[in-house]
Amino acid sequence: MAAAVPLGLLVLLLLGPVDWGHAEPPRDSLREELVITPLPSGDVAATFQFRTRWDSELQREGVSHYRLFPKALGQLISKYSLRELHLSFTQGFWRTRYWGPPFLQAPSDTDHYFLRYAVLPREVVCTENLTPWKKLLPCSSKAGLSVLLKADRLFHTSYHSQAVHIRPVCRNARCTSISWELRQTLSVVFDAFITGQGKKDWSLFRMFSRTLTEPCPLASESRVYVDITSCNQDNETLEVNPPPTTTYQDIILGTQKTYAVYDLLDTALINNSRNFNLQLKWKRPPENEAPPMPFLHAQRYVSGYGLQKGELSTLLYNTHPYRAFPVLLLDTVPWYLRLYVHTLTITSKGKENKPSYIHYEPAQDRRQPHLLEMLIQLPANSVTKVSIQFERALLKWTEYTPDPNHGFYVSPSVLSALVPSVVAAKPVDWEGSPLFNTLFPVSDGSSYFLRLYTEPLLVNLPTPDFSMPYNVICLTCTVVAVCYGSFYNLLTRTFHIEEPRTGGLAKRLANLIRRARGVPPL
Repeated sequence: MAAAVPLGLLVLLLLGPVDWGHAEPPRDSLREELVITPLPSGDVAATFQFRTRWDSELQREGVSHYRLFPKALGQLISKYSLRELHLSFTQGFWRTRYWGPPFLQAPSDTDHYFLRYAVLPREVVCTENLTPWKKLLPCSSKAGLSVLLKADRLFHTSYHSQAVHIRPVCRNARCTSISWELRQTLSVVFDAFITGQGKKDWSLFRMFSRTLTEPCPLASESRVYVDITSCNQDNETLEVNPPPTTTYQDIILGTQKTYAVYDLLDTALINNSRNFNLQLKWKRPPENEAPPMPFLHAQRYVSGYGLQKGELSTLLYNTHPYRAFPVLLLDTVPWYLRLYVHTLTITSKGKENKPSYIHYEPAQDRRQPHLLEMLIQLPANSVTKVSIQFERALLKWTEYTPDPNHGFYVSPSVLSALVPSVVAAKPVDWEGSPLFNTLFPVSDGSSYFLRLYTEPLLVNLPTPDFSMPYNVICLTCTVVAVCYGSFYNLLTRTFHIEEPRTGGLAKRLANLIRRARGVPPL
């Protein structure tokens, strides 16, 4: 008689030998990063980045188990053969003139056949987009840098932008295999005088109403960077507390930058109270100097009078003293603004500036907007004006928004350029460098790629008087009520003939008095 085999032993026999000492390393990784930058205007910019990388070809492999990469996005890539996705929600306008070049930029997709570009200048219905964005993070908002993402603090800022970027990344030089990279970015600009009660000093608790308690246990890297470039240039006018253990120097947007580095994975950084509150104080009040002028910035506005015709104008500023460079200008204009392409004019320093490349796709009513793309050479130390006239169309009454008198928004212009660099830059180590350093592609050491967005425009269209239907309804109801009420009363009322009565006691008394006075009776 055979002996009974224990259940646990039977499972091991069926599965085969197991090597407990050599487990397969995970194929995905998470890096999180926070960069704090004091801006020239005195405000403070905070940029969060959460990068999830997965060594898996989702479009070829049948993936059913997800560890760090969001399952909803992975299924989207597999089902629709997605190549790249860049989605951002922004409230406010990045003021390049006063804050410098923007910190976060979206890379381009050069395959125009598969490119789909869309922009919504304004959400008519108010929605809260931060909560579903945080749910895509492996640690959600429970640990790590995402603990600082408090909605009531982030939405009461001068500028707020959150984005999701998905793209394939080559694993080797020949790109025989790829990995999928998900970057979740969030940028905010705090008004230092409001959050700091009239002072430029700031801290994590003052900005976010929270402090860092622990790193995300699933993250392989969790760091905080603070821009202390002005501290080194102004003879130690800034004081960062606690003092950084290491610093990082590199060329960012053509300028030499120095950052204080705080590694949250270092157990000595967070004290016994499990509380890390980074602070920056000015040893002496900073001087009110004009902020440095960026080499490239733009401005857009609409001109004209009346509700029939108008003009769209874009001003492109090249403040470099001796170098000219080209700029790629992309405009998408709604169909209800009918552009007159023959009125397109480009002038620089009072002279005509002919674009070296121009592409135009006319709009189709209620189907697609105008698309205008131009490559313009900006002379050194100049202002280039691009203007085009348009005519306003009359919409159907069902196509107006709930608040038509507020106006209709026109999406901003997009500027892409290789801007000259003040300091020669080095090639970027994509894995060894901080995440924010990989946002600035460099073709050579003399220039860097920059993408800017102008402000959206608010245009008024011919709007009918939507109060007239209300007035007509009120008047019609009143007329119907009066006429129908009178006619109904005539049809339903009953008439009776009443016989005259002889009168009552009062009448008899009155006649007695009248007789006594010699007056005829009633």
